[in-house]
Amino acid sequence: MLDFPNMAPANKLYPREDNKTTVYLKNAVTRKNIIVGDYTIYHDFNDPLAFEKQNVLYHYPCNPEKLIIGKFSSVACGTKFLMNGGNHKIAVSTYPFAVFGGEWDKNLTAPQAWDLQGDTVIGSDVWLGFESVIMSGVHIADGAIVATRSVVTRDVGPYEIVGGAPARLIRKRFSDDVIQKLLRLKWWDWPEEKIKKHLDILRGTDPAKLLALSEE
Repeated sequence: MLDFPNMAPANKLYPREDNKTTVYLKNAVTRKNIIVGDYTIYHDFNDPLAFEKQNVLYHYPCNPEKLIIGKFSSVACGTKFLMNGGNHKIAVSTYPFAVFGGEWDKNLTAPQAWDLQGDTVIGSDVWLGFESVIMSGVHIADGAIVATRSVVTRDVGPYEIVGGAPARLIRKRFSDDVIQKLLRLKWWDWPEEKIKKHLDILRGTDPAKLLALSEE
């Protein structure tokens, strides 16, 4: 499981105090089975503090899966995470008999009603576009981009751009060689001071300049 040491902003909820539509998601969630890295943001035109209720759906306490999101990721308004509790087992009938336990068979338990796909994991520096839908058990790797209103039903590789319903690869952001080097660099693990020092490079378009810092 990803491990996120406690970094700044430890107790800051809003990146901009004059704008309440964006939150540091780590400081807005309360469920122990939702784990979010530092500086990851969620934007919502209505109420970003309702993220757990409005955006993480079918996340029942009786199921063991977690939603894990890395550092410096951007979750756009309306993004939905459909967790394992929404996966009815596909048998002769799709009706979730086990959810109702003793109504049908006292030996049935609720988790038997669902097709459990495991944790949903979003990497670092990922951008989930407006009203995208992430299905249960999907892993979206570091640096990936999910286009607006896409439905992600399968894993997304590092620095891939995907879109559509179901989402398919549009293109990779960089060459395979550059991607592997960026994954080793892991700029999102740098100290805050180092990130601020090289902000112009991070905001630029030339990954070679970033990779040149690997020996710093």
